[in-house]
Amino acid sequence: MPLSEHEQRMLEQMERALYAEDPKFASALEGSGLRTYTRRRVYQAVAGFLVGIALLMAGMVAKQVWLSVVGFLVMLGCAVLAVTGWRKAPKPGEQTGAPPHARHQGRARRSVMDRIEQRWQRRRDEQQGH
Repeated sequence: MPLSEHEQRMLEQMERALYAEDPKFASALEGSGLRTYTRRRVYQAVAGFLVGIALLMAGMVAKQVWLSVVGFLVMLGCAVLAVTGWRKAPKPGEQTGAPPHARHQGRARRSVMDRIEQRWQRRRDEQQGH
């Protein structure tokens, strides 16, 4: 179930607070999970590509055109998965930042987020002071 807009904002605020307190730890947490997932996806796509080659060759040996076509389609699909997965993978130490849909929103949205971030910072400072 997707998060509501309010929950997404709260999550973004908590992420920013984590980055502000310990950026090294936050970047280590963020990048490792996504890199591992992406790497695993690329490895699975390569394995699927090899299975596609085997199907293609088996179809040629058995003179079954349909099996060769299935092998080719498996190869094609796995190649697309590997390339898209590889492009989306963050580089080591790279911060992914805001989600793509948030990056393309206007200046007014940023000012709202800035105000929310300032309020969050004030609340955190007040809690630490008590």
